[in-house]
Amino acid sequence: MTVTRLDARRLLDEAEEFAGLLADTVAAGASVGFLAPLAPAQAAAWWKERAAAVAGGRLAVWAAYEAGRLVGTVGLAFPDKPNSRHRAELVKLMVHPDGRGRGHGRRLLDTAERAAAAAGITLLHLDTETGSPAERLYSAAGWTRLGAIPGYAADPGGALRPTTIYYKQLTSPAATAPTR
Repeated sequence: MTVTRLDARRLLDEAEEFAGLLADTVAAGASVGFLAPLAPAQAAAWWKERAAAVAGGRLAVWAAYEAGRLVGTVGLAFPDKPNSRHRAELVKLMVHPDGRGRGHGRRLLDTAERAAAAAGITLLHLDTETGSPAERLYSAAGWTRLGAIPGYAADPGGALRPTTIYYKQLTSPAATAPTR
């Protein structure tokens, strides 16, 4: 498996492939912000809308490929406020249902964490559906569970579910001057 950081052009060029990953992930029950069934056009439009944030440095996106096929993705969303430049939110960690259980999620998570630390980020945070398989990944990777918010978001079937908030403090070589 290879993991590549995407620029805005590549994200636009591969939006249909990313749409397939997103739609398949939602269809498999992952709560990543969408309801099922997710139309391919809607999924592609969502990814295309992310290109401006990637181009502007507010979002970094990595893609995992295995044998030339997209198998996963992860992103880091960077705040634009001066008092929060030391932190980022881990977003849209997805592994295609066919690729789960093979370490792809862990590799993507490690990639995002290393890139964040190299950019001077010292604090990461995320939210994930309470009770989801993702919670095991984050706990095993040393993330700290902060707590759960009941009825926070609808799962792909539309049922309101709690979400759990996690954070991880990073050691950064450039802790005083975050760069992206």
